[in-house]
Amino acid sequence: MKRLAFAALTCVATWGAASAYAQGDIVVGLQLEPPHLDPTSAAAGAIDQVLYANVFEGLTRFAPDGSVKAGLAKRWEVSEDGLQYTFFLQPGVTFHDGTRFTAEDVKFSLDRARAEESQNAQKALFEGIENVEAVDDLTVRVTLNAPDGNFLFNMAWGDAVIVAPESVEGIKQKPVGTGAFAFESWVQGDRITLTKNPDYWGVAAKLDRAIFKFISDPTAAFASVMAEDVDVFPAFPAPENLPQFEADPRFQVLVGSTEGETILSTNNKLPPLDNPKVRRAIAHAIDRDAIIDGAMFGLGTPIGTHFAPHNPDYVDLKHLSAYDPELSRQLLAEAGFADGFTTTLKLPPPSYARRGGEIIAAQLRAVGIETEITNLEWAQWLEQVFKGKDYGLTIVSHTEPFDINIYARPDYYFQYDKPAFQELNATLGAEADPAKRSDLLEQMQTMIAEDYVNGYLFQLATPTVANARLRGLWEDAPTQATDLTKVYWE
Repeated sequence: MKRLAFAALTCVATWGAASAYAQGDIVVGLQLEPPHLDPTSAAAGAIDQVLYANVFEGLTRFAPDGSVKAGLAKRWEVSEDGLQYTFFLQPGVTFHDGTRFTAEDVKFSLDRARAEESQNAQKALFEGIENVEAVDDLTVRVTLNAPDGNFLFNMAWGDAVIVAPESVEGIKQKPVGTGAFAFESWVQGDRITLTKNPDYWGVAAKLDRAIFKFISDPTAAFASVMAEDVDVFPAFPAPENLPQFEADPRFQVLVGSTEGETILSTNNKLPPLDNPKVRRAIAHAIDRDAIIDGAMFGLGTPIGTHFAPHNPDYVDLKHLSAYDPELSRQLLAEAGFADGFTTTLKLPPPSYARRGGEIIAAQLRAVGIETEITNLEWAQWLEQVFKGKDYGLTIVSHTEPFDINIYARPDYYFQYDKPAFQELNATLGAEADPAKRSDLLEQMQTMIAEDYVNGYLFQLATPTVANARLRGLWEDAPTQATDLTKVYWE
């Protein structure tokens, strides 16, 4: 860890003067480096953190308040039966390589995302599409196999951005989009540089260049911001240092909410975790407040199900998994594990996972459950846990918006397979009435909470530390993004 911290400090020192002398530039600190640069073929939020809205755009997009706005589609019409969406595209759009953006690119992107061989991490977003037709160069008609009240919302995800066929072969190393910034370079292990797109179809960016620096160590992150080598650090990984920044007039501290449900994810197919009584015992062994205080220094909202508390349809179900170690031990005995058991706890790099993991391991040990902790780098976590399902427990924040539908996927990495939930999710997708949707969402939240699919910990807060003169930064994080399109120096 000391070697990593030294390397990070050395790198940020090299680039420290970039933003100090070039006021059209910005240096952004991020804790996680993307495994590659194709947002349409990986589950890593670190990709969107750099590229969403900046380099890649979709038909629709998320605004800072989480609402869905027009993107590459300037407007759309929906058929009376809700099965056809006709998108009218922005004129005069070109990709960063100079090729013209047309309806054929939209058709290619959506067909690629929903293809049988698709590697899209959110392939379920596109399963309802029956056909995509390029009516003319600037008109696309999408036909669904059933009405879907979430379709425009789904098209705003980073997994639904539009890519050109000509650029797909090299997209993981050299992304080509239509956004206000173009990809310039990637020095792996260090930084990604974006430059202003002079031919952008919309309102031009006010910054000339953005340098994303990857600083995994919280101590190095603190040092880099304090030395003003980094201009802004979204999702700042050392919340214990926020009071120092708040007291320093050189900085501003923004604390917003995210869509990130932080969970103790559980492999529902791995014995003895396949036993609901064992999962319930784990849930009652967890003291959420102690985790929030110890790992996040008080930043975070306790949750009892996989749903954002700021959503008007959220149901408070924390009582179903209240901290009760005595009940936990009783449930383990009833399940045949009076002497406890041992399982794995594989942790990705974010500090909420590494710090929270140590606290949860101690809480589980107190009721007789031993955990073998393994710290994984992000690429390893994706390969072993997310793809390979080779784990017992893990801690991760699901930062995708409105993603309770992942529980309807039996092959998803925590392997929850319940037809009744899948039926509720299908009904929700076809329902447009707000009151009926609210009722369905209450049933879905309650079902996964009562099945103790995962240990529900807290809604991730997002502290951003920035230079006091920066304007246009997002405070909340309605999606995984560092949108710089409206950012400027005062």
